[in-house]
Amino acid sequence: MENRVSREPEAGEVLPQHKFDCRPLEAYLSQHLPGFRAEPEAKLTIAQYRSGQSNPTFYLQKGSQEYVLRKKPPGSLLPKAHKIDREFKVQKALFSIGFPVPKPLLYCSDASVIGTEFYVMEHVQGRIFRDITIPGVSPAERSAIYVAMIETLAQLHSLNIRSLQLEGYGVSAGYCRRQVSTWMKQYQATAHRDIPAMIQLSDWLMKNLPVDNDNEENLIHGDFKLDNIVFHPKESRVIAVLDWELSTIGHPLSDLAHLSLFYVWPRTVPIVNQGSYFQENIGIPSMEELMSIYCRCRGINSILPNWNFFLALECFKMAGIAQGVYSRYLLGNSASENSFQFANFVQPLAETGLQLSKRTFRTTLSQIDTTRKLFVQTRRGQEILTRVKHFMERYILPAEKEVIEFYVQKENSVDKWKKPPVIDKLKEMAKAEGLWNLFLPAVSGLSQVDYALIAEETGKCFFAPDVFNCQAPDTGNMELLHLYGDEKQKQQWLEPLLQGSIASCFCMTEPDVASSDATNIECSIQRDGDSYVVNGKKWWSSGAGNPKCKIAIVMGRTKNATTPRHKQHSMILVPINTPGVEIIRPLSVFGYMDHLHGGHFEIHFNQVRVPASNLILGEGRGFEIAQGRLGPGRIHHCMRTVGLAERALQIMCERATQRVAFKKKLHSHEVVAHWIAESRIAIEEIRLLTLKAAHTIDTLGNTGAIKQIAMIKVAAPRAVCKIIDRAIQVCGGAGVSQDYPLANMYVLTRTLRLADGPDEVHLSAIAKLELADQARSLRAKM
Repeated sequence: MENRVSREPEAGEVLPQHKFDCRPLEAYLSQHLPGFRAEPEAKLTIAQYRSGQSNPTFYLQKGSQEYVLRKKPPGSLLPKAHKIDREFKVQKALFSIGFPVPKPLLYCSDASVIGTEFYVMEHVQGRIFRDITIPGVSPAERSAIYVAMIETLAQLHSLNIRSLQLEGYGVSAGYCRRQVSTWMKQYQATAHRDIPAMIQLSDWLMKNLPVDNDNEENLIHGDFKLDNIVFHPKESRVIAVLDWELSTIGHPLSDLAHLSLFYVWPRTVPIVNQGSYFQENIGIPSMEELMSIYCRCRGINSILPNWNFFLALECFKMAGIAQGVYSRYLLGNSASENSFQFANFVQPLAETGLQLSKRTFRTTLSQIDTTRKLFVQTRRGQEILTRVKHFMERYILPAEKEVIEFYVQKENSVDKWKKPPVIDKLKEMAKAEGLWNLFLPAVSGLSQVDYALIAEETGKCFFAPDVFNCQAPDTGNMELLHLYGDEKQKQQWLEPLLQGSIASCFCMTEPDVASSDATNIECSIQRDGDSYVVNGKKWWSSGAGNPKCKIAIVMGRTKNATTPRHKQHSMILVPINTPGVEIIRPLSVFGYMDHLHGGHFEIHFNQVRVPASNLILGEGRGFEIAQGRLGPGRIHHCMRTVGLAERALQIMCERATQRVAFKKKLHSHEVVAHWIAESRIAIEEIRLLTLKAAHTIDTLGNTGAIKQIAMIKVAAPRAVCKIIDRAIQVCGGAGVSQDYPLANMYVLTRTLRLADGPDEVHLSAIAKLELADQARSLRAKM
């Protein structure tokens, strides 16, 4: 066996007590594992994971192929422990219905291959957090990670045992009684000294078993906690749940209590535990908040009976496990280097269980202010929003008239794309106050919910986003480069964009094809040696007229007949001054020119040659990048329209209280009063829908929020167009004149029903996703 330290960061040399001959394993896998022989010349290397205390786990690498192997530990084992075959069975059942687990590949019961039975699964590339404080991420992301974890647990407990074909996987009746008995027997079989607290806790648990609900039939994990979960490399989304050794049919509250243990963990046992401090200062939800999310996701009663029993039971179970780990250390077959310490954990855990047995927990949803915390802002988000509001009121709104007059005067000027000096001055002030690049979570530390509320505020003035360097299309382009650009691309283009020293444009839509179906895009990006050559026509390329525009992100076809149609397009960086880039003409919107953001242009690319290193992420990755770019951008657009709607309603109300028609104020006419009321209702509806979409991005990432993003992209522009139209009607002739901003507001909002995809495309996507969700829900109930 080759015992090298692997490139997998948490795997190292195989421990001496767990070594086995690599050759029989390689021969077995070559014969039984499809694809294993794809690289026959590659050498199989094996490393051992240091995490976990029970079944040894190994990282296998053969060329570019990566696998994970789980096996029984060697030597004398406790009865009914280390059931590798059960792990494989449950993962196979869960993978078949789409629950996030690694794909199980094969199970081997022949102990002659490596000394014990084993199974092999796919290696899942993602993030595993060993520290419950999750250092190195923002509070918003930390909170989102915990929410994703609890939602995944609720999803597990909502599965139907029969549809999984796991009848007989465990005996449901009397689960809690069996747990107390099992762990007491395991403790007694491995105890190295008498610990009275274990006996006392066992007696209390037996005398206080749940009477009415100890027969639940749910699949439970048995060890559901943060470090048994793999999260997406960049999103707060669960992509795999690991370590199913203790899974069975039983009471779901045991899993929930196990996950909640760190809130009550004894301080003398080495695990960080600061309870409410986490929630207040770091972003970790409180135990009550996790429980409320769990109950909501499962659709169960918010009252959780016997909660102290389940917490005490989990302490008892962990004490038994700690005793078993120490026993394996004494036998010399533990996988952990610090397993000798577990002897000191048993008594504190048992004593904590006894303390919990005497506590009464108030954990019903009725005692949690769920309305106030429906879409929770972080403290930083609240602070930034307050400062943005102050900046808007004091500096931006008073400058609005000056900016409008500047653009009116420059309408037919050769330098009409230049920005008024007041905007540059305001940008310097905003940057000095730290109100800069608020849209990008990695820079601002804000969640999507935080920024959605800020975007609503900036949406009240057409040039406000630009003041904070949060204007389209640069925000989407910066997000794209942040997520998908390599280090050189970030240094050359992202950094100056973040500084505001340059601007950019985005080239996707084409005049000669129906770009609502983006697979129609014809602009070609073809490899030629160390370069790519771009040929094609684009229009509605926003920002191209900005004098600071230095770079275009272009989507085109890198045609490959053997790949699916959604894998035939790529994105590439094209400096705007590259030979062959021809800016043809600006496009007006209902006769208006969008001077502020550099207009919308038709651009032709004629044999434009750029270095191959300008390709973003790789060939065929264009649609993948587009989804990552458009998700948050659509939320920003929609929330800004909410701010626009608030401004239009304000104008409507002011006009309705000032003007008299037919001997009474306009608001006294029932039709106007109803317009005002319906406008307020619509604003509240689209604000909540947009915040839900933002919250879903925070918790599930862009992919998990596809349906919510599509819904708000349809709902917000539609509703706001109606509100602005009502305001125009109330203002009469003045409403369509330059005396009010309503005409321009209507133009911008009506355009959004086409920008980033027309309503009809989003409606079709929503219907498809809804049908899939309904079918999945039906299967889960069967």
